[in-house]
Amino acid sequence: MLQTSPDALLSQLAGLAADAGVFAVSLLVIYLPARLVVVPLAARLLDAANVDETFRLPFEKVLHASFALFALFVAITLSGLATFLTATEAITAAATIALGFAAQDVLGNFVSGVFIVLDPKFNIGDWIQWDDREGIVEDISFRVTRVHTFDNELVTVPNAKLTDSTIINPVAKERLRVKVDFGIGYEDGVDRARELLLEEARRHPEILDRPGATVRIHRLGDSAVVLRVRFWIANPARLDFVRVRSEYTQAVKERFDAEGIEMPYPYRQLTGEIETRTAGRPAAGRDD
Repeated sequence: MLQTSPDALLSQLAGLAADAGVFAVSLLVIYLPARLVVVPLAARLLDAANVDETFRLPFEKVLHASFALFALFVAITLSGLATFLTATEAITAAATIALGFAAQDVLGNFVSGVFIVLDPKFNIGDWIQWDDREGIVEDISFRVTRVHTFDNELVTVPNAKLTDSTIINPVAKERLRVKVDFGIGYEDGVDRARELLLEEARRHPEILDRPGATVRIHRLGDSAVVLRVRFWIANPARLDFVRVRSEYTQAVKERFDAEGIEMPYPYRQLTGEIETRTAGRPAAGRDD
């Protein structure tokens, strides 16, 4: 059995400590300037070029990770630790295979995140709808997308789920068409109601004149004729279309009240007869 002398052991430890020192110094010399100077400078240049935040934030993360890996590679090479690491190749390979199986979901989400950035269905700040959820995109990372809902919840969605789901982006275009339904009584004039609906659309400053609003009979309900109004608004990403729809609905309600146009609610008419009995006597008209 081989024995290592104390002097040889100390010599090996000293060499390993020297290699570790070179590794640490090399890593810091390469990484810190990149982290403190290059990455912030790249961020400022992207801001100055008005690069979309959806691309800018992931690019900064990739740049940061690239410099960290490059600094790690150079530090290992300069320090001589590569010889030490060669002895652990088999262990590293086995660990890599194990991590590969364990990280399938992580890698899938990472690839999905790359597709979201390179072929965006939506951008940071957009209002999106998927499955039965909706909200404003707050951040897109390598693994997940964070969405701020209208109930002030922060929802963390795996990127793979978003790439596999049907995403609705109502504010992706320069204009958005809004639909509002109104019910009027069967005794009220459809033509007059249509005129009032169009007048109120023209009066609202944030409803577009071109293309103009339209009114169509949507359906005949149990207690009302349902008219559907369609109008357009510009810059839906910046404009609160919910507020515009609410203001328009209120204006129509007030106008209908002033014009005597009923906005009926569902009601039921009960028919039949009630039979009464006097205690100890049969009901009139009946023989028991």
